[in-house]
Amino acid sequence: MAKESVKARQRKRERMVAQYAEKRAALKAAGDWQGLDELPKNSSKVRLKNRCQLSGRPKGYIRYFGLSRVTFRDMALAGKIPGIRKASW
Repeated sequence: MAKESVKARQRKRERMVAQYAEKRAALKAAGDWQGLDELPKNSSKVRLKNRCQLSGRPKGYIRYFGLSRVTFRDMALAGKIPGIRKASW
């Protein structure tokens, strides 16, 4: 499990990306690179890291579910993800 400070930092970056998305797109379309430099660095989408929504784990991320592989397996075995069950043949 990631530290709360790391998860909070990620949430802050996500808010900033959403807040500055339109302004950033307009500046890029206009080719105003100086204006882009003046925006906060954390408003750039490339600074986001895919993290598990529940545990904050950065590795083993399953994009479709937004969870890490560990959390996904625990939830699937507990029956908390509809339509997912352990394979047996």
